[in-house]
Amino acid sequence: MRYPTILLDLDHTLLDSDASEKAAFEQTLRAVGVQEPAAYVDDYRRINLALWKRVEHGELRPQDVRNLRFEALIKERNINADAADMADRFVHGLGANGNLYDGALLLLQSLSESASLALVTNGLSEVQRARIARTGIEMFFDAIVISGEVGTAKPGTDIFDITFEALGTPDKAGALMVGDSLSSDIQGGVNYGIDTCWYNPHGKPLDRPELVTHEILTLKDLLKVVL
Repeated sequence: MRYPTILLDLDHTLLDSDASEKAAFEQTLRAVGVQEPAAYVDDYRRINLALWKRVEHGELRPQDVRNLRFEALIKERNINADAADMADRFVHGLGANGNLYDGALLLLQSLSESASLALVTNGLSEVQRARIARTGIEMFFDAIVISGEVGTAKPGTDIFDITFEALGTPDKAGALMVGDSLSSDIQGGVNYGIDTCWYNPHGKPLDRPELVTHEILTLKDLLKVVL
């Protein structure tokens, strides 16, 4: 194989996190008495994205996002609810909703037959572990590294050090980081000195082509890259 070591992101790469988030958000807001959750989605997404950017920059821990996003939403939209209670409901919903993208399971089956796979994801442990267990993908990975468990996140290099140690310190020259996020997955791979593969199913423009070694529009295209 061209890449005997493959690091894969989870959210928006293997799993439909948009569907997971949408269902969890609606369930959470309706549970605290909000009848039109859709009217709050844009504010939530803006707040949540800003907080995760701070995680990427090392300013916050992944676990900090759990409650902070709802504290900010409650304050901004004057919602009569408890942030910790909303966070608990939301985290449960994130783990319980959302499926793998079409072709993701077959891809993992195929890759795991000839490569060493690691799942490297920025997220909360309780959410990602529930998703991994529910979708049954744990068996395909030689290492699973979740930022909320190890206290460091992509694009920092520490999370890659942890991953490579768990994999037995493979040669970086044969390693590939695959993910949808240029700022997290792809920049992280670049920072660590390994090749990158940008999963870009929506055909977004690429402003910094020097970051990307490979670009794919479908998951099955990854097989052409690694074989």
